[in-house]
Amino acid sequence: MSEAPSQQSGRDSGQRQTPLAHTSGRGAGGEGRRALRAAAVAGTVAAAGIVVWTLLPASADRGAIAAPKAAPARPALTVSLVAPQKAHWPLAIAANGNVAAWQEAVIGAEIGGHPLTEVRVNVGDAVRRGQVLALIASDTVAAELAQARAAAEEAQAMLAEAEANAQRARSVQESGALSALQVSQFLTAEQTALARRNAARARVQAAELRLAQTRVLAPDDGLISARAATVGSLAQPGQELFRLIRGGRLEWRAEVTAAELAQIAPGMEAVVQPPGAAAPVAGRVRKVAPTVDPKTRNALVYVDLPAPGPLRAGMFARGELRVGAAAALTLPQEAVVLRDGFAYVYQVGGDSIARELKVEVGRRVGDRVEIVRGLDAGTRVVAAGAGFLSDGDLVRVAGAAAGVAARP
Repeated sequence: MSEAPSQQSGRDSGQRQTPLAHTSGRGAGGEGRRALRAAAVAGTVAAAGIVVWTLLPASADRGAIAAPKAAPARPALTVSLVAPQKAHWPLAIAANGNVAAWQEAVIGAEIGGHPLTEVRVNVGDAVRRGQVLALIASDTVAAELAQARAAAEEAQAMLAEAEANAQRARSVQESGALSALQVSQFLTAEQTALARRNAARARVQAAELRLAQTRVLAPDDGLISARAATVGSLAQPGQELFRLIRGGRLEWRAEVTAAELAQIAPGMEAVVQPPGAAAPVAGRVRKVAPTVDPKTRNALVYVDLPAPGPLRAGMFARGELRVGAAAALTLPQEAVVLRDGFAYVYQVGGDSIARELKVEVGRRVGDRVEIVRGLDAGTRVVAAGAGFLSDGDLVRVAGAAAGVAARP
């Protein structure tokens, strides 16, 4: 009786455990199937990667799949190169100075108290020697001349009478018909009449001269540079009416330092650049001043300008005094860049990189400039467009074949 319940309970227990074991078997099978599916997916992806890798060309950069290749640098500018040229240029001393008249004549009135009736020239007119520039009222002077001529005629008549009386006195002097006193009086009267006649003639000449002075004449050929004469104004002796540039000749009065003065001699060539004009004016040194200004320590060099062209008296002009000649290494002006007060050129090497070179410039002739220091004769530099470049820019050389490096 006692074992029956135990067996019964064992059976009940076995019956309860059977469903649990069956359930656990189904769970384990589901996890296995999921693991198999994940492994299959991973295998498929790996196989696809292997296929793609295998299909790429052997020479291709397979690393490019992961990282794209950087784009090549583009040239900043297409340029042409030029080499410095040797030239024989004149040595010159740069100078500044005023343009002035070689000689300026002041023309004024020689008589006073008479009005101007006519002015025949104006500023800028070219005149000839003896040409009438202005007229002064001559009525009064002409009347004075007529009066002087009448007085001269009267004096001539009195002289004729005195000469006749003196001649008669001389003829009877030996006979005693006249006393010695009377003869002396007749002879003295003759001399007095002669003197009066001469004085009257002098007054006529003075009146004629005054009449001539009513015509203001040019003393020399030249150009009228100033005019103060106006019709109706009273002329006064010594009053300035006109100014005349004699011969129309101008000169450039160049200022040079005391150190440069020893290099300059009369006869040297010079060029003057008129303000606002393209072409210079040629000249020649006429004279070097014998003294130096104690305040500025500069001296004047007088340069004749035979054909002044656009130059005018009173202008301030720059120019050069040519004292010799020397060799020069030159470049086109476009090849030289001025920045911050310094001059630069750009050299292009075999890697097509523009490298900045600092140079020192000197003389300038036309569109070329002298390179004094900083550049070798065989170095080729950018000919034009250098102002758009910076140090280290990549450039393309015009006319060079693709892949061929530019000559240094």
